[in-house]
Amino acid sequence: MYEKYTMHEIANKIKEKEVSIKEVLEDVYARIDEVEPKVEAFVSLTREYAYNRAEELQKKLDAGEDIGALGGVPVAIKDNMCMKDTNTTCSSKMLENFVSPYDATVVKKLEQAGAIIIGKTNMDEFAMGSSTATSAFKNTKNPWNLECVPGGSSGGSAAAVASNMGYASLGSDTGGSIRQPAAYCGLVGLKPTYGLVSRFGLVAFGSSLDQIGPFTKNVYDSALMMNVLAGHDEMDTTSVEYTVPDYTKSVGDDVKGLKVGVPTSFFKEGLPEESLQIFNNSVEVLKKLGCEIVEVNLDYAKYALPTYYIIATAEASSNLARYDGIKYGYRAKDFEDLQDIYAKSRTEGFGEEVKRRIMLGTYVLSSGYYDAYYKRAGQVRSLIVNDFKKAFETVDVIALPTTTGAAFKFGEKQSNPIEMYLEDIFTVPVNVAGVPAISIQGGLDKNNMPIGLQFIANNFEEEKLFKVASAYENATDFHKAQANI
Repeated sequence: MYEKYTMHEIANKIKEKEVSIKEVLEDVYARIDEVEPKVEAFVSLTREYAYNRAEELQKKLDAGEDIGALGGVPVAIKDNMCMKDTNTTCSSKMLENFVSPYDATVVKKLEQAGAIIIGKTNMDEFAMGSSTATSAFKNTKNPWNLECVPGGSSGGSAAAVASNMGYASLGSDTGGSIRQPAAYCGLVGLKPTYGLVSRFGLVAFGSSLDQIGPFTKNVYDSALMMNVLAGHDEMDTTSVEYTVPDYTKSVGDDVKGLKVGVPTSFFKEGLPEESLQIFNNSVEVLKKLGCEIVEVNLDYAKYALPTYYIIATAEASSNLARYDGIKYGYRAKDFEDLQDIYAKSRTEGFGEEVKRRIMLGTYVLSSGYYDAYYKRAGQVRSLIVNDFKKAFETVDVIALPTTTGAAFKFGEKQSNPIEMYLEDIFTVPVNVAGVPAISIQGGLDKNNMPIGLQFIANNFEEEKLFKVASAYENATDFHKAQANI
């Protein structure tokens, strides 16, 4: 009944007492009961917690108290974010029975803003993948076409919102894990500036690349979520001291004269004709809105993918060393000695993709190869950072396709890891450079599947992203199209 509303619309209805918080929650869980067996977006649901919280918030509202910007709104979170007394599995056998003893900072911030967390969403194991097919538990389907992947690694979070099983969700983006699923599922997905949103309580994959961000149905809701999530956290040493503006104020601003950079030479090779046409159409829309289109060079962006896969796997190898079968997590049943328990627990507890990345990462960090691989990747990273800095001296934002095309079918790329890694070609430069980017629905392909359009801005210039993305959204109807499920 209420599922077609956007996040801020349902928040307003609750505040105006047009609908009770319990009614909204019951409606969402009824939708989950109906759709979840087909989509399989959730690893776990938090019904008891959610209903208790709904009751508590309703009492506050009835007493005339402020219940926050997201008061009573049901949202989902990716299952690599810790929530007290709740399983945090990272969709891995290794953490299948791990119950977090504390809340991630983003969970606390959502609760302070009045949101109700309805469940934890499925993902690629330890956030390693571009399809959500590496999950140890289930294959999340794309609500637009159940034969297709929802993208990854935050596929469950995207699929939940795209199928109206929640008004918004949180994902994490290490190399495109929010923007790529957002593109495949026809949503708005934001990867904030590195350090703008606290990573405390996020299970680490690549510590210099990971960033938490929101999935929403429109740009305004994304800005509203960032009002809640952004800000310094003393529990996270990479968190930046920054005065958070009201991001919603930049939504709907005039974009006349805004300089939009298009790095044509970077993406024209290898981009399918249909995807290129949709992107070119998007550029024409921006021109009509009064944006000035400027060609920019990202000379080193073509090296971002190999650079990313060296840095990310090295950091994964280091971060995942803690899962040894001793303190917590999966432990092998039969073992002979300490070395054997390490080896067997990790062999049985991790999936194929995670093991592949750990081995790659261990190799590039090993004696004799560190300088040739990891050190050199760090140097190329500096060149990529400078590429973006130079571009932003002449333009306000950069426009790129989010992906090479629409969502692919299950089994299509899983047998070839390199082909799967190439899915991230337009998203990884952003993580390597640490800058923010947003993916919105740029168009529909011949099969009526969503195609993403990505905008990139300089550090801490999310307001420009919301400005240009909302202008494009208001000038087109693509965001109104929804998955028919």
